[in-house]
Amino acid sequence: MIELPVVSTEQRTRRPDWLRVKLPIGENFKKVRSLVDEYKLHTICQSGNCPNMGECWGEGTATFMILGNVCTRSCTFCAVATGRPNEYDTDEPRRVAEAIQLMQVKHAVLTSVNRDELKDKGAEIWYQTVKTVKEVSPKTTIETLIPDTKSNWEALYRMISAGQEVVSHNMETVERLYRNVRPQAKYARSLEQIRRTKEYGQRTKSGIMLGLGETQDEVLKAIDDLVENGLDILTLGQYLQPTKMHHEVIEFIHPDTFAMYREKGLRRGLKYVESGPLVRSSYHAERHVHV
Repeated sequence: MIELPVVSTEQRTRRPDWLRVKLPIGENFKKVRSLVDEYKLHTICQSGNCPNMGECWGEGTATFMILGNVCTRSCTFCAVATGRPNEYDTDEPRRVAEAIQLMQVKHAVLTSVNRDELKDKGAEIWYQTVKTVKEVSPKTTIETLIPDTKSNWEALYRMISAGQEVVSHNMETVERLYRNVRPQAKYARSLEQIRRTKEYGQRTKSGIMLGLGETQDEVLKAIDDLVENGLDILTLGQYLQPTKMHHEVIEFIHPDTFAMYREKGLRRGLKYVESGPLVRSSYHAERHVHV
């Protein structure tokens, strides 16, 4: 196949021009930050160093992270702290729901850290959070970006049965790189989780980061695997190294290559593909509700 352009990262001090992001400014940004602080909430926007935080918060939207901000996994791409989490807060569903109502959010994205130490993987808090948001703010649509339940399918079904419109679970990378990028996850298990979510009747979504050393053939194979397992929506974005301790960026992928993946994904049967250097899982998530 014809290889579209990539950009070497040998000179790591300078990112390509297409990776410039807006600084977080404006009254809406200040309002969202104030509410997040007041209600003692966590957002993946902050914990994950998301490059779109300025744009999204400036528009009055945010992705809330429940079940704390310490993860039991040690994925090499992720900026979220790893360790032994504290006890979860059973009042968190109410606080999240009230903040969403005050922000007048039309579409909310909820995610969480992995809580492998919990028997139900945090499923009950997931269920109660979605239910409470729906009760307090019934016009708000919801996407839940859920973790790997380690084949605890009872926990999965509890997580996805609360009335959310979209259920997302990120593959993150291609199969060959799982051992280095997601050492405590399994490629086939994540695919099965997506398949079971689709069979349950939910609209399914996933995301893959590019620039970790994958080949174009491997990306297309991952897309084929996702389509085969019932995926509806896919996001593709450039991996950016959070700190020197994390997985290095191997390539800066050219925007033309992202456009190619979008076209091929749609041709393979995906209903919607969001593909670009600055795309993240929850970027433009409101567009994914009715596809």
